[in-house]
Formats: sequence, structure tokens, C-alpha cells
Amino acid sequence: MLGDIEGLLSRPVVEAVREKFEELTDAQKIAIPHILRGENVLLMTPTGTGKTEAALLPILSMLTINRDLRPITTLYITPLRALNRDLLDRIDWWCQRLDITVAVRHGDTPERERRTQSLSPPQILIITPEALQSLLIGKIMRKYLANVKWIIVDEVHELATDKRGVQLAIALQRLRKITKHDFQIIGISATVGSAEEVGKFLVGPNADCKVLIIPIPRETIITVLFPISTEQDRELADYLGVAPEVAARLRVIKELVESHSSTLIFTNTRPLAEILANRFKAWMETFPVSIHHGSLSRDKRLHVERELKYGQLHGLICTSSLEMGIDIGRVDLCIQYNSPREVTRIIQRVGRSGHKIGGTAKGVIIVIDSDDALEAMVISKRAKAGKLEPTIILKNSLDVLQHQIAGLLLEYGRLMIDEIMELVRKTYNYRELTVNELQEVLSFMVSIGLARLDQSGTVSRPINQKRLFDYYFNSLSMIPEERQYLVVDAENGSPIGILDESFVAEYGDVGTKFILAGKAWIITSMSGQRIYVAPATDGEGAVPSWVGDEIPVPLEVAMEVGEIRRRYCEMLEQGVDKNDAISILASEYEVPIDVMARGLKEIDAHLKLGIPVPSDRQVLIEKAGDFLIIHLCGGLKINRTIGRILSVYLAEKIGAPITVVSDPYRIVLKSKHIDHIMVLEALKQHFTEDQVKHAIETSNIFKRRLIHVARKMGVVEKEASLLDVNIQQIILSLRGTAPYKEALHFTLVSDYDWDGAKKILKLIDDGNITVSTFISGKPTPLASLTIDRYLYEFEIFTPERLHKVIINAVRGRLFSERVQLICTSCYSYIETVEIGELDAWPECKNCNSRRLGVLKSENYHLQSLINKKGKATSFEEKRLSRDLEKTADLVERYGKPAIVVLAGREITPKMAEEILTKEPNISPRLIELIIEAEKKRLLELFK
Repeated sequence: MLGDIEGLLSRPVVEAVREKFEELTDAQKIAIPHILRGENVLLMTPTGTGKTEAALLPILSMLTINRDLRPITTLYITPLRALNRDLLDRIDWWCQRLDITVAVRHGDTPERERRTQSLSPPQILIITPEALQSLLIGKIMRKYLANVKWIIVDEVHELATDKRGVQLAIALQRLRKITKHDFQIIGISATVGSAEEVGKFLVGPNADCKVLIIPIPRETIITVLFPISTEQDRELADYLGVAPEVAARLRVIKELVESHSSTLIFTNTRPLAEILANRFKAWMETFPVSIHHGSLSRDKRLHVERELKYGQLHGLICTSSLEMGIDIGRVDLCIQYNSPREVTRIIQRVGRSGHKIGGTAKGVIIVIDSDDALEAMVISKRAKAGKLEPTIILKNSLDVLQHQIAGLLLEYGRLMIDEIMELVRKTYNYRELTVNELQEVLSFMVSIGLARLDQSGTVSRPINQKRLFDYYFNSLSMIPEERQYLVVDAENGSPIGILDESFVAEYGDVGTKFILAGKAWIITSMSGQRIYVAPATDGEGAVPSWVGDEIPVPLEVAMEVGEIRRRYCEMLEQGVDKNDAISILASEYEVPIDVMARGLKEIDAHLKLGIPVPSDRQVLIEKAGDFLIIHLCGGLKINRTIGRILSVYLAEKIGAPITVVSDPYRIVLKSKHIDHIMVLEALKQHFTEDQVKHAIETSNIFKRRLIHVARKMGVVEKEASLLDVNIQQIILSLRGTAPYKEALHFTLVSDYDWDGAKKILKLIDDGNITVSTFISGKPTPLASLTIDRYLYEFEIFTPERLHKVIINAVRGRLFSERVQLICTSCYSYIETVEIGELDAWPECKNCNSRRLGVLKSENYHLQSLINKKGKATSFEEKRLSRDLEKTADLVERYGKPAIVVLAGREITPKMAEEILTKEPNISPRLIELIIEAEKKRLLELFK
């Protein structure tokens, strides 16, 4: 069973392995000897291959042999708190058998547990990157950190590409300074496109790292489905207020969930996940599917994870929150709603199914239009061939650097500039950092009172050390705080809904048309936390409110979509029968013939009408009314870059604003004052770096990034609004400083791609990509995929129909809410339930009382109140007791309707009583009153 490994591991570990496993996996057999030899290792292998044990078993073996090693010997660093919970259970199994101590530390760890760890530290500490930041400056815990010999970093692929990873890279160097010796690093990762570079990120540019890429011989099946609506779907569409095509997709998802025991349904954005979940609840309140994403409460996430694991739920609609290895039991199918956009993404998501050696990883991509279909085919094919996108590792992040210098000052009081430079340049991320860049950060820290710098090059704490301390702890997390904005009807002042900051950053311009709450709106003005709108006359060109931080489609994928179009056209020109051409491509991309045919539907329409077909070798510039569409298979970041540059250049030329929307295959400009000739000439312009910089600096995306950086560098309050009139003042005051440079650099790397855009523009300029033009009164079939795409996803309703849709959606949302019920008569009954499952008159299962208090979220004082049988002693307990009594009074008098009303957003017991007095039954009228109350509270919250 163990083979050669048995002689390498200690006897207690071998016995534990025999108890736990029938056989070691290939990943474990290959990795364990390298780790026992003391090598830094990056282990890349799919989910479900025993990666955790591969990293842990050799360390446990060394700990059982060397019992006198002082704690803390091992840090297990994981990016998600949720992973901490799973890991503790998993690692604790081994540690109990081997008499090795283990504990967890993160932001929510109770103070009592923290004190225990300080008095009696564990051998193994499971920790988040942010918690490590706290420990590095803790007087007591630093002493224990000096003993660390092994570091395990889980989910390295997640950390390698963002600022949390940059922060961790410096933190590990700070830890080396404390230990005064080197420690061994073991990284655990999903397969990525730049393995050697990720290895360098893990250990630094000058250290060796053994990269072990271990593919597991399990079958992966990825199917692309393009649902066709039926008569049954049209009935459902009418009930839900969506297009028949949307209803068809819902039906297919339902059928797939019902034919599997456990299914994950991935979306690319959080708002889309919520929309999908609400549609299912509006359709079937008892359908065993729920939602999971990072913005939900910890209680809610934990609950649905458990329900999926133990079979109460059959499906979870989720975002990237479930890409990582949270324990949710066996998943036998992963559905991707819309194209996954990236190869790496679909591999990670589909890998969550068939989660065992020899299991089959099954994935279904449900597409919404022909762009989506061709894109999904390309990504599926590239995934099977292992063609992953390169990993982009951030360099010289100045906001992270400032935070880490602050940490060093809290640790040591003062350091020389040379010491700081030597430490940070040992990381892969800062290996090219210049003295000037470091000086800029230090000068900025001095200017805002975070440091002092003398002529000898000594950096020391500021006089006001509390400011430094507060800054460090308020900026522990490099995850940007995202605000939300209230959309208000400018005519009557009523609230319509909420937009995320990511949407506002890209599309928040006066004149932008977007879809929210089933209607098309146009932005008229913006201020503070509010966006004022007016109804749009039609939905043409409207952007959906759920589009925000979309995963960017890479150039290579977009170009291959263009290649499929071109090859299809070439086959037809060569006399190949249309059905044969479709069959050839369908066979090559392993998709059903009907899916390929529907993916090429718009190409057939172009050919029939004599319109040029844009491809990987041809750009089409189209003029249709006020729309100017550039068909370019450049991928999202390149198209966004070219679109931004062109819109700014042409707007300055004509002296009027131009709205622009980009996707991976088109750039849509809207203006009455431009034509195809002006756009063609603009494409031939040789734009300078200064012109590009000007275009990006004036974008809302840059403003958003600047606010994020300014918040993290202690310049503006966390509450600062993207729409504030002071934003322009902030931009002017920060120009030329470290925050400004960091925000611009990050925007150019993360949101735009000028280098890629330059190459495409040069190919156009050189004639390697040809340009055709077409003028028509209405958009061509391919242009309509961008201009009218979202009308298929959300119809623009009549007021009567919209009212019905909203009532159904809100009822579904309220009935799917989970609440805690606490009996205020005996305080012996507490239960978390979904409202839709409740009886008309809920009762205590212990004493049959109907006096059930209602809580919508976890309250840390509840258990103490229950232990005291409701006899509150502290201020917090007394306040909780009063709240429970108020809600219990309503439940006793009105039953389930009271709980439904209390589940409304921000609805207080007083408001609930007013509503129930007007309508005591669950009816459309009750839902209307709840909606009105929620709107009223929104206006109060977003003043």
C-alpha cells in the first residue's frame, strides 16, 4: 500500500495512514520524499487528490520523531476562513492520533481562544494571510513564530495573482527576519499556466523550488448546451416575466439538478447568481437549490454548505467562492451558466466534481447566444488540451509596500532604507523595485504622518504612533471595500434598486442606458451615494445592472472564436456543403451539431445579406444609426483599451461626449456626430503613451482603483464615494504621488491591456488584419449580440406585467430567507429555518408556545441568554431580549405572515406591526407593503 514511502515516514504516521487510507495517491507518493529532503515544493495537482496530506504527512512524521521541537513549528496558511474550518477537522484527525496540537487563527477567533494560544501555542497553526499580519507584530506570538520550521501555503494559485499574495510574500520575509533561520515552504495549488513563475512567487527569486505537476488520470467531460425554448418554457416565461430562452435555461438546469445528487451551478458575477437564485425561488419555492457567495453572512454560507453535503440541498448557485476546496461532500456535476471566459476557470470549477481518484469530472456549460456558444467551445477544447492562460503576478505594488513598511516599523521601531530594500527585494514581486520607488512611498508616508525619515536614511515611527497602529490594523486586508449605490427615479424620488461599485465604475456616466428591475433607465445625474435616472424609451444598447467585474476573455480565446467564423466561411467559399462544414467543426470541437449550427446562425445571416464577416483576420466597422460598431476579436481587455482610447480621442475631436461599451468581440460607440470614416482614421492613429495615459486616467475604472488604493494607503476614509464631487479634488491632490502611480499601474495591468492593443493596432496598420466597412439603418446580426443581448435576458416589461414579476420575485426571496426562531417562553427551543418551510402558526417544539422571537443574523449574545433562560444581565443581553420579545409578540398574534414581514430588508418590528395591521395574511397586498417599506428604508440608508 505504502511502498517505498513506508520506510521514509515515522512508525506512528505509517499506522495512521493505514487507518485512514487504502492507498496513497500519486501526488502523495511523489511529493512526500521531496518534502522529507527539505526541499521547497510547489505541488500542482487537481482537486481531490490528497494534496493536504501530501504536504502534511512528512511534517507530521518529522514532528513525531523530534518531540522536543518548540511550538509554533508549522504555519498552514489558507486564503479562506471557510477552508480553515474544514482544515481543522481534517488535520485534527491526524493530530489527535499523533498527539500533536493544532489550532486556528483568523479575524473571528474569540478572545478566549487567542489567550489560550498565547499561553499554550499549538505545534500547527492554521491561519489566514491577514491573521499572520497581526501575529507578526504581537509581542508574545512573535516569540513562538521564531520557532517556525515549516510553512504550508494552500490554494497558492488564488494568492499568486492578487495583492493578498503580494502582502504574504513580504510577510514571509518578515517572518524569516524573526526566525533568523530559513524555513521550508510547501505550496499547494491547482494547475496554472505559469508553474515555474508561481514557484518563484512562493519562495522568492533567489531560492530553489521543486515544482511538481501531477496530472491525475481521471476523465473530464465538458458539454456545451444551447437550450431551445418549448411551449412549456413560454408558459414559464410568462409567469416569471422573462424571455422564453431564459425559461428554457432554467428548465435545463432544473432537469440537470434533478438527475444528479449534488450539483454546483457557477455564475461569473454575484448579482447574476442572485438573479438566478431568485428566479428559481419565484418559480418553485421548495426546489432544493440555494445560493452561496462571499457577500453572504458566515452563518448562511455554513448552513448551505452543510445542507449540500448532507443531501438536504441538491444544488448550490455560486460564484468563485466555491472554486476552492471547501468541504461540501461529493459533487457529481458542475454547471457553468454562461461561458466561463477563461480556461483556468473552467478547469478549476469542473474539477470540483468527481472529487476522487478515478472519478469523472463532469461539467455542463449553458450558453445564452452564439458568442457564448463559440467561446465555450473554444474554452472547452483548450481545457482538454491543457492550454491554460499565463499567470499574471503583480509587481511593485506600492500600497502593499507601504503597509508592510508600517508593519516593520511597528516591529522594530526604526530601520535603514537599505534594510527595507534588502528585505522586500528578496520577494519575487519586488525583485525589480528601485530605490526611487521606495523613496516615493517613504516620502508619502512622511507626508501623511505614518513615518519619519532623516538624512542618514533612517526610517522610524511617527511621533503619533497611534496613527501608525490604527493605519496598520485598518488596512490588514488587501481585498478592496466595494460600495453600493442607490438608483433613484429623478422624477418622483422613489428608489428603484442598488448598483455595485464595479458597475458604476465602468458604466456610471450620464447618458448610459442600463437595465434594472425589469426596466431600461438612463442616467441623468449622480451625487454621493445616489444615481438619478429617468425611464428610457427603449432597451436598445442597455447594459444589465449585474455586469461589473466580469472575468476578461483573453485574446487567444477571442481570436479562436474569430478563426471558427473564418474557417466556416472559407469552407463554404470552397464549395463544401453547409451541413458538412458545420459537422466538421462540431466534430473538431466535440459539440452537438445543433449547438455548432446555432453558434454560426449570425454568420449565416451575414453571408445571406452580403455583410462582411469579422474574424481573426478581419475587422468590420459598422455604422447603424447613432451606433458605430467595431467588430474586433480582441478579447475584453484589449477591446476595452481601444474603445476607451477611441472614445476619448473622438470626443475631444468633435467636442461632445461619446458613450462606449466593449465586449470581447465588439466595441460599440454611440454618438450622432461620428461616422465610420472618422473611426477608421482614428484606428490608424499612432497613439502616444501620453494619449493612452490620459484616456485611462480620465476613466471611471481608474477613479475606482484610485479610491481603492487611497483607502488602503490611509488617504481617504473607507466611506469615500466614487460619485463624490471631491473625487476630482482627490485626483488632483494625489497626482504624481505613490497612490496615484500605484492606481494607474494596477488599472493598466488588471483592467486594460495597452501592450496587446498596440500589437492589434499594428496588425491593422500593416494590413495583416484587414478592415471592412458596412452602413445600414439597423445593427447587423452580429452587432445585435452586443446591442440587444440583454433584452433576451431581461425583457422590458409593461407596468402591469412588471408588477406581477416583482411580486413573484420578492415573495420567492422572502420565502427562501433563513431565520432563527427562539422560544421566549421557555428559552429551550432554538432553530434555524427557511421561511417557506414553516407552518401557518409556528410553535415551540418544547412547550408548544407561539411566542417565537425572530433573528435574521447570528447574535453572539444569544447562547448566553439561552443558558440563563432569558434572564438577561448585560446591556447587550437586555437589548437582545427586548428585540426577541417584540418579534415574539408579532409571531404570537400573526403567525407566519409576521416572520415573512420581519424577513424584509431593514424592516423593524415597529414597521412590521404597521404592515400587518393593514394586511395580516400572506397575499400580493402583503408583499406590496413589504416592498414599499423596503424602499422607504433604502432612502433612509442612502441619504
